[in-house]
Amino acid sequence: MPDSVKIDDTFAEAFPMTATRLIITALDQELANIAAGEFCGNASSVIGCDAEAGVERVFDASDTPDGRPGVSVLAFAFNSQALEKAVTARVGQNVLTCPTTACYAGLESDSKDNRIKVGAQLRFFGDGYQCSKKLAARRFWRIPVMDGEFLCEDVSGTVKGIGGGNLLVCGRSQTETLSAVRAAATAINGLDDVILPFPAGIVRSGSKVGSKYAQLKASTNHRWCPTLNGQTESDLQEGENAVYEIVIDGLSESALARAMTVGLQIASTMPGVLRISAGNYGGKLGPHHFHLHQLSETQSPT
Repeated sequence: MPDSVKIDDTFAEAFPMTATRLIITALDQELANIAAGEFCGNASSVIGCDAEAGVERVFDASDTPDGRPGVSVLAFAFNSQALEKAVTARVGQNVLTCPTTACYAGLESDSKDNRIKVGAQLRFFGDGYQCSKKLAARRFWRIPVMDGEFLCEDVSGTVKGIGGGNLLVCGRSQTETLSAVRAAATAINGLDDVILPFPAGIVRSGSKVGSKYAQLKASTNHRWCPTLNGQTESDLQEGENAVYEIVIDGLSESALARAMTVGLQIASTMPGVLRISAGNYGGKLGPHHFHLHQLSETQSPT
């Protein structure tokens, strides 16, 4: 890491979630991208959304189950029941409705406890005209629609994922700090098994638990707001005039650590970045602790 950028001796505190992967395909890449993007809408934070979701990667036609262009998406929720409800609603509203799409499980599981029903629920939209097809141990539902059929896998496997990995990038100006986190987000988006659920992979509105208003579960993290310097206790240091947060969800601890390492290394090389920190709650939020000093000593994966 460059000597000019300070890396705080702190850790990002992350928490367990249940996660799944879906592979969405379509006649062309544009339609697959649109369906995946709509599926991931309003899914930045479980503080106010039914799930956290994001695009993991784009697939060539040669890599998808049906030989068409595709996109894999990851979705995270606090438990399998919440995940099943969110995923089924999102596929039903935003994938089934999109022209030419199909939806496949991106994770398999032999255990019923590690599955969520997707096509098994959406099949009822077929109003009795739906039919199923089984290939090996996998069942698919063919649901008649106006341009042919919507093919959707019966169930999708789940894993114990991790939510809330994060980096706080502090810089001299809004423009410089934004450029830094954009570069870091681009690099992280090239990795498998992780997503950045917030818009553009960047958070401008870091939050704290609770509020002076009883009805709010979370509110602006005033200690990191540069316009409140002098009005309240601040965690900002001299010259820091903008802060952006990168929040990362991953399918495993190693995947999340790899993504944080890449983000640290990219952001620390960018002009105007003065310090990189992380958000934690003293170990009270979750059991997964990613220490920045340890990550900063890790070689970037190739």
